[in-house]
Amino acid sequence: MGHRFWELLYGGNHFIRTNKSSAFYVNSMFYHSSKDALNWQWYQNEFSKVKELTHLLANVDAVNGRLVDVNSNSTVFDDDIEREMCTFKSLVRVFVGSPSVQHKMKHVVTSFTTSTHHESFTPFSKAYEREPMVVDSLTKVSNFLSVSAQQRKLVRLRVCPQVTQHRTWTGALKEVLNGFAVDLDCLASRGLNNGALLGGQIVHSCLKFLTEIGAFSEPESSSWMKLSPSKTVDSPAPRKWEDVLVMFNDLIECCKSERRLKLHVAKAEVMKEGLLHIRDVLVDNSIGYKEAQHQESLVKKKLSKMLGHSSRCLFTLLLYYLYGRVADIEVDMCGGVYANGSDGKFCLFMGRILTSDSEKMVGRGVKQLDRALGIFKFVWEMAGMKGHLDLQGHMWCVGADNRMLRYRGNTYFVHGICL
Repeated sequence: MGHRFWELLYGGNHFIRTNKSSAFYVNSMFYHSSKDALNWQWYQNEFSKVKELTHLLANVDAVNGRLVDVNSNSTVFDDDIEREMCTFKSLVRVFVGSPSVQHKMKHVVTSFTTSTHHESFTPFSKAYEREPMVVDSLTKVSNFLSVSAQQRKLVRLRVCPQVTQHRTWTGALKEVLNGFAVDLDCLASRGLNNGALLGGQIVHSCLKFLTEIGAFSEPESSSWMKLSPSKTVDSPAPRKWEDVLVMFNDLIECCKSERRLKLHVAKAEVMKEGLLHIRDVLVDNSIGYKEAQHQESLVKKKLSKMLGHSSRCLFTLLLYYLYGRVADIEVDMCGGVYANGSDGKFCLFMGRILTSDSEKMVGRGVKQLDRALGIFKFVWEMAGMKGHLDLQGHMWCVGADNRMLRYRGNTYFVHGICL
């Protein structure tokens, strides 16, 4: 597959995603996606490569920076496939902007909807609407929705008390560590350096530590009957959140050289922000239930005070609070917001690029878009934005039948790409 990738990339008219500004080299000429559409001959020449890549990547999905085998739901660690996926999605973005695909997409949207506004509007017609986006902070969401400074303060004030609860905080930390553990176990058979192997031991020690904390703090646990023990000369010093911070620092140091764990290392770095703010707070089952409850309230108070609107740690807690996940949400095409008529309605649209239109792949695409769109709707409502925000997702796949789906009250379109 890797050899075939280079044939596709360099055979004839080559196409390379060179950097984040959407710059491409086509026919040895520098091409930027914001310029005029390419000529018809280029689309004809490149379409065979798009079809070939679709076939090669049919069972692979790219979700939040990870490649996933949709049949086994396992992570794929392969540099060649990663490059193939990048090339495939870059090509498809250009095709979505082509006159023929734009015309067909507009026809599909208008045929399935009753709004007259759709007749004069085609989603993803602008180059910047076809750019990828990683949703990783409230600030990025607020910028996208044009949320004012005053409204951003309101969003933070409303979000913090919900997402800094002890159960949410410890749950998010465990989810980060569980993600580490899954991929460490998967990679162990393929060979890991000694540092990463030691990282696996740190993960399990930290998970055990957090599990003990959770068991003690639950009201239904018999631990609530436990009184604070009397102090003796030999009593060890009570543990603090600093102990967890030390383990996270060691984990990052052990695994930072393993490229296949880069997403987990990055998320551990994000969670360190919260740990630094609460490092002096006690967390020990020897301090008695009432004292433990007081320490938990200190965690919530400190996190609510110190995690700002732009904090990626705060955003990770929000993701866990809403979806039980901690991975930043990635969309293949960021889309935009447009006024849906003159009655105070707006529509947010975003897109995904699929390698297959199988039921399983489309279902994954819908759920990924649902989470991304849902975050924006949540911030829209928390900010008290005027008007009602409808959500609309779009998915593209070579050779797919055009159709509309409904999921959780929102509209999703599947678009076929063809010449």
